[in-house]
Amino acid sequence: MMPGLVLLVVIGAAAGLLATRLMRVNADLPTAMGLGVLGALVGGFGLRLVLTMGGWVITFVLAVMGSMALIWLWQRFRR
Repeated sequence: MMPGLVLLVVIGAAAGLLATRLMRVNADLPTAMGLGVLGALVGGFGLRLVLTMGGWVITFVLAVMGSMALIWLWQRFRR
């Protein structure tokens, strides 16, 4: 397993235990840890997807702005 994945599993297990205690959910230890691990994996991969997609969107917006600036300069000095 990748180190990042191992870290998500460990953090997820602890988070699941803490979450069940904070929410006063009566869950046994393996269930609480399993829910936490699944939540951490879904959240971790979901966050990566959002950041990746957001990175593409930001890159596209900046590319459009840069193109607009160059077109403006080209039109300005072409006359």
